[in-house]
Amino acid sequence: MTVSSNMQLRCELCQIEINENADRGDEVLFSRGATGSRSKLWARVCQYLKTDEQKASCINQDVSKRGTEMPGDRYEEIALVEVEGTQAES
Repeated sequence: MTVSSNMQLRCELCQIEINENADRGDEVLFSRGATGSRSKLWARVCQYLKTDEQKASCINQDVSKRGTEMPGDRYEEIALVEVEGTQAES
């Protein structure tokens, strides 16, 4: 019988929580909506960090842990709609 390795991490920068699980892969607990992956967290939050200090505080900078970006990780583009002769984002 193997013992599962579980650990919960909390990012001091964005306050997101990551449940690390050696058996099932990591699970990111977003403040709203369904849980996701480290690649989703990267696509929506972590990639936008600007300073080295911010990047050093981020718990999701390790490429080998976050994996490849998957379809649906990024926010979808919002289509432009025409409102009374002008274009506006919906």
